[in-house]
Amino acid sequence: MKVILLEDVKSLGKKGEVVNVNDGYARNYILPKKLGAEATGKNLNDLKLQRANEEKKAKEILEAAQAFAKELEGKSVVIKMKAGEGGRVFGSVSSKEIAGAFKEQCGLEIDKKKIQLNDVIKAFGTYDVPVRLHPRVTGSLKVRVEE
Repeated sequence: MKVILLEDVKSLGKKGEVVNVNDGYARNYILPKKLGAEATGKNLNDLKLQRANEEKKAKEILEAAQAFAKELEGKSVVIKMKAGEGGRVFGSVSSKEIAGAFKEQCGLEIDKKKIQLNDVIKAFGTYDVPVRLHPRVTGSLKVRVEE
């Protein structure tokens, strides 16, 4: 019997796959536990429409992330910090501070988890900070640390 999996089933397949299983296994385990549905013409058509809808949403999210990355390129954020010994920053600049300053200065929000600081910023100057907006899209934000 052919079954469309509605959830991931260990050692059988991932959600959305069409798999061939024994009739008893399908009737006694997969169908009663709502792990899958019988692969009829209507269900296969519904699966095809659902996949097309998911692809469309994923494409829209990707395009929005690319547009936001282009918008980020022209922006810069100024963060004022206290000076410690030797002209160094007293403390360090965190992604939370960068996100807060960006919202305050540019009026747009960035999730602090998306800001990827490779090294801790502990000196004055200008830095290019990568912002991961999507698994395939990374933007760059200029951060200027001043006294």
